[in-house]
Amino acid sequence: MKPPVFSTLGCRLNAYETEAMKDLAAQAGIEGAVVVNTCAVTAEAVRKAKQEIRKLRRENPDATLIVTGCAAQTEPETFARMPEVTKVIGNTEKMQAETWAALKAPDLIGETERVMVDDIMSVTETAGHLIDGFGRHRAYVQVQNGCDHRCTFCIIPYGRGNSRSVPAGVVVDQIKRLVDKGFLEVVLTGVDLTSWGADLPGQPRLGDLVMRILRLVPDLARLRISSIDSIEADENLMQAIATESRLMPHLHLSLQHGDDLILKRMKRRHLRDDAIRFCEEARRLRPDMVFGADIIAGFPTETEAMFENSLKLVEDCGLTFLHVFPYSRRDGTPAARMPQVNGPAIKERAAHLRAAGATALARHLDARLGRSHRILTEGPRLGRTEQFTEVAFTSDQPEGTLLTATITSHDGTRLLV
Repeated sequence: MKPPVFSTLGCRLNAYETEAMKDLAAQAGIEGAVVVNTCAVTAEAVRKAKQEIRKLRRENPDATLIVTGCAAQTEPETFARMPEVTKVIGNTEKMQAETWAALKAPDLIGETERVMVDDIMSVTETAGHLIDGFGRHRAYVQVQNGCDHRCTFCIIPYGRGNSRSVPAGVVVDQIKRLVDKGFLEVVLTGVDLTSWGADLPGQPRLGDLVMRILRLVPDLARLRISSIDSIEADENLMQAIATESRLMPHLHLSLQHGDDLILKRMKRRHLRDDAIRFCEEARRLRPDMVFGADIIAGFPTETEAMFENSLKLVEDCGLTFLHVFPYSRRDGTPAARMPQVNGPAIKERAAHLRAAGATALARHLDARLGRSHRILTEGPRLGRTEQFTEVAFTSDQPEGTLLTATITSHDGTRLLV
């Protein structure tokens, strides 16, 4: 039996869902297929998806080639027109066992419809298929999907649908199973994580979920939360930051920009001072807290002065890990109709942001020298500190353990032990 080949593009949630699809495909007895799980966050992401599909078709000329993910959800006709593609499946359908059972048919085009993409805005529940582990030593648990907000640059709500939450009891039960399997660290993931609970009875908040996990799973060594919208951080989340040592001191923030007018044009729900104030408060509660952030360079109408406000935000918020996105026009979004910044300026501004990020990271690494850290080993010579800083070991270490080591040096991107 030849197992299917899976290719994943885009975010961590897509990678998580690929693992779930592998289970579903195995249960259905799918053989020899090629599955491309696409991303739609930028026009470049869609271009890369097409490129990956063509490459995989050349490598697997006779295989059934299935395209799914956010780009398949938002642009099904684009992929259906590609001669390399056998079938297009939506984001809801890819997580359903009956979809994969139907794909077992030998002649997919003849026996089932070629495009299986329904209206994702009608979906009101998260997928019921949960995987018990993703990654070898760190597990990712999807607790939320979709987004109710409509940022002017973002196509993702149309690929993921409206926000919907996994009930706390289901999340806790899954984490208990992961801990029983030996996982030392769990990361909570979602599209808009801080909206978790708004659609559940009693409207609990993300902080409630974090506190419940830590209380009911006492053997969980480490809990992380992935990208959050800082303006939605609730009181219990801040309390957990202040008091729960098992909640790791690393937050990735969806900031996007540092200029108030651009933030308004993006239809974000925070202003520059809100971001700075949040970082100051989180660091006051947890002095060892470090921050990552998403920042877009070259958003439509961005002037040099507006860009300078983003550049200064790196210092003003004390950011350490920067994810810099050169603005990419997405048809169907309000930002696509705004006056665009020229390509060379976008590229130059993104380079300036990345340089500021490299400087900030080097400063963070310098501050670790001579200090001891609890490190989760992910491989014989690779691990992560509490703050998610990568560590390289000079000799082999046992995998999947927590060890304490003193940092001796760094190479500009990683700590060295």
